[in-house]
Amino acid sequence: MTARRTSDHTKAAILRAARERFAVQGYERTTIRAIAADAEIDPSMVMRYFGSKELLFDASLAIDLRLPDLAAVPEAELPGALVRHFVERWEGDPADEALLVLLRSAVTNEQAAGRMREVFAAQVAPALAAALGPGRAASAAGLVASQLLGLALTRYLLKLPAVTALSPEAVVHGLAPALAAVLSPA
Repeated sequence: MTARRTSDHTKAAILRAARERFAVQGYERTTIRAIAADAEIDPSMVMRYFGSKELLFDASLAIDLRLPDLAAVPEAELPGALVRHFVERWEGDPADEALLVLLRSAVTNEQAAGRMREVFAAQVAPALAAALGPGRAASAAGLVASQLLGLALTRYLLKLPAVTALSPEAVVHGLAPALAAVLSPA
């Protein structure tokens, strides 16, 4: 006899299936039926837990970047620490598929684009402010985001061979100087 799924398990299975579908197919082409089939549940259960495709999409985009305390990082090591953190997140945690879903979807979906702006404004900018002070962080946060999101786009979504061939340490070594230039006092 199989153990009955708990509601937490079912909800987690739906979110996992939704993130995978949204990552591969985007918002427009993903259906509730496909997500339910992937989660091995009836489509009505998806609606029961999330109410609509839009609300499920929003829930699948809930992201905690789990940034370290950047105030504790020496300023000279800050660029490498930022790149390393993001590479480790994207390559080490399957739950971080949400970051890629968000990046892929942000190009064509305003809700996802808004969420991406929120994530970086609410998480990256304050972490940088703790390390650099609010003035420097405000001017640098957008350019830091552009570098990190550019890395994600080329390495994890477009999978450009020249970028995917690099080891994680080579990515850190290659991209950290660009972040150092962005983070340097003007």
